[in-house]
Amino acid sequence: MLALRSCLRKVLAPRALAPQVCSSFATGPRQTEGTFYEFCTYYFKPSKMKEFMHNFKQNVHLRTAHSELVGYWRVEFGGRIDRVFHIWKYDNFAHRAAVSKALANDTEWQERFLIPNLASIDKQESEITYLVPWCKIGTPPEEGVYELASFLMKPGGPALWGDAFERAVNAHVNQGYSKLIGVFHSEYGTLNRVHVLWWSQNADSRAAGRHRAHEDPRVVSAVRESVNYLDIQENMFLIPESFSPLR
Repeated sequence: MLALRSCLRKVLAPRALAPQVCSSFATGPRQTEGTFYEFCTYYFKPSKMKEFMHNFKQNVHLRTAHSELVGYWRVEFGGRIDRVFHIWKYDNFAHRAAVSKALANDTEWQERFLIPNLASIDKQESEITYLVPWCKIGTPPEEGVYELASFLMKPGGPALWGDAFERAVNAHVNQGYSKLIGVFHSEYGTLNRVHVLWWSQNADSRAAGRHRAHEDPRVVSAVRESVNYLDIQENMFLIPESFSPLR
């Protein structure tokens, strides 16, 4: 009987819980608040970009009447240059669906902008992203230029690489080599991708800051840890349009 009781105690005793992997990317505001950012890229047919942008500048108020424009840029360097990149903010997916419906029923928007300019666009891309919980949208100190650095991380999600990536970004921020505007984690599009939007005064100040960062052992150490989880890295150098809120 004693042996049986001893065995029962071992079987019924609470089992040690397996360690859980957690990350600040995987929990927090992006799940509870619902706010997301749509990254849109328009590629233009040859010689059509100037005409498109002139028309959009004249009619941008018709579009921003429906949802918030975060920023609008033309691509100066990094891949195809006959394209524009813009970011739109939505409260949730129901909000975006309502905006799409409203735009479809907005005859002024359709007739003055959309229909006349559809023929100018060669290709469109859309990606839904969340601002990571440890970052808020920054405000540039003055007008300048922007860099969107995009990182395709190894499969496994933020629980695997989120903390290391955060340390790498903050290593640059803490030393003041560039002004951080936002860090965004993809939800629809290419998964395990993170975008970091930086501001600089101009192209030369951005180049100088990058050079100093490469010589800073604190930055090098943090980046070396993060690149263990990196598959592909690319960037775009962006010039804000005159109507862009982020300038």
